[in-house]
Amino acid sequence: MRRCLVCRRIAWCAGAGGGTLKRKMQIMRRVMGVVVLMALAAPAASAQDIPNSGARPGNEIGTGSSLPLSDRASNIGPGDTRSSIAPNLPAPPVGEDAPVQAYLQAARSALIAGRTGEAQQALEMAETRTLDRSVSLFQTSTPSRNPLVDKIGQAREALGARDRGRAVQIIDDALGHPGQ
Repeated sequence: MRRCLVCRRIAWCAGAGGGTLKRKMQIMRRVMGVVVLMALAAPAASAQDIPNSGARPGNEIGTGSSLPLSDRASNIGPGDTRSSIAPNLPAPPVGEDAPVQAYLQAARSALIAGRTGEAQQALEMAETRTLDRSVSLFQTSTPSRNPLVDKIGQAREALGARDRGRAVQIIDDALGHPGQ
């Protein structure tokens, strides 16, 4: 046996290289690891008001309804952006798989009726449908050269500037029947 460096006796203790200090340190490291994990998990366990779905309170995934709600066009450009969270806008009365022309017609009707939020949503959906295209491999970052995308963007900009008449004119031009 070796002599203990701590108590100067011949003993099977930590100081004599008996391994108990090493064992105690391993146990302490494990205990500290568990304590740290418990401390990190405590805030998540205490947040009872956050739904299990991961959605913010008031937002139900899959329903198409989320907060904040608005029936007015907003967050189109810097001039009309009042919040970093864009509101949920009313859906236009066309099916989800409707063609671009149906969304443009819905946007036009909504603008004439003064429903700017619905018009914005319809224009955004029309733009999304117009941007659906097939491209060659590694060409996905190339912008669309479709003039209809530009027209829809101009109509959205006019809506953001609160110029409903101009937005209707641009939509009429995009639909191919100006002045109706």
